[in-house]
Amino acid sequence: MGFKNTEVGRIPNHWDVLKIENIGCVVGGGTPRKSVNDYWNGTIPWITPKDLSNYNRRYISHGDRNITQEGLDNSATKLLPKGTVLFSSRAPIGYLAIAEKEVCTNQGFKSIICDKSKIDNTFLYYLMKLKKTSLENIANGSTFKEVSGRTVKDFKIPVPPINEQKSISEVLSSLDDKIETNNVSVK
Repeated sequence: MGFKNTEVGRIPNHWDVLKIENIGCVVGGGTPRKSVNDYWNGTIPWITPKDLSNYNRRYISHGDRNITQEGLDNSATKLLPKGTVLFSSRAPIGYLAIAEKEVCTNQGFKSIICDKSKIDNTFLYYLMKLKKTSLENIANGSTFKEVSGRTVKDFKIPVPPINEQKSISEVLSSLDDKIETNNVSVK
């Protein structure tokens, strides 16, 4: 197998380097007005970076709070499909999870809805974990660091063929399955 030097490092010749916007749709979140009670305590999971602060699993189905359909309709948050890679883009940068079902996020996320023909969401999850420091290093802001939607869209990643992505994901997922099982057993 031959290798080539690219702007993301040395990769196999048959891999590509693509911007995240070329493998999926980057979606920001939002917060319904907290002063409107009708927007809160509904059935739609609403995830914040705080929900991921001590979270050590790959998949997430709910956070500490839920919103209502009215809250969804009257804010910038979007209903993200199952399988979306949730990436915290500020306060702090780099918390990651995969949506286990439809969820919403606050504005502290730049989530990626994967184009399944180009990227395996589990592969992207692991790759984003690996690239966390690189993303932190290009964050901007004076009060607190943030990675903008444009920065996430323009971020270049190595992309193997989809069958290789799935093989890599299966190996890493089987290891994480064992770790998660052991963590549950210890508690």
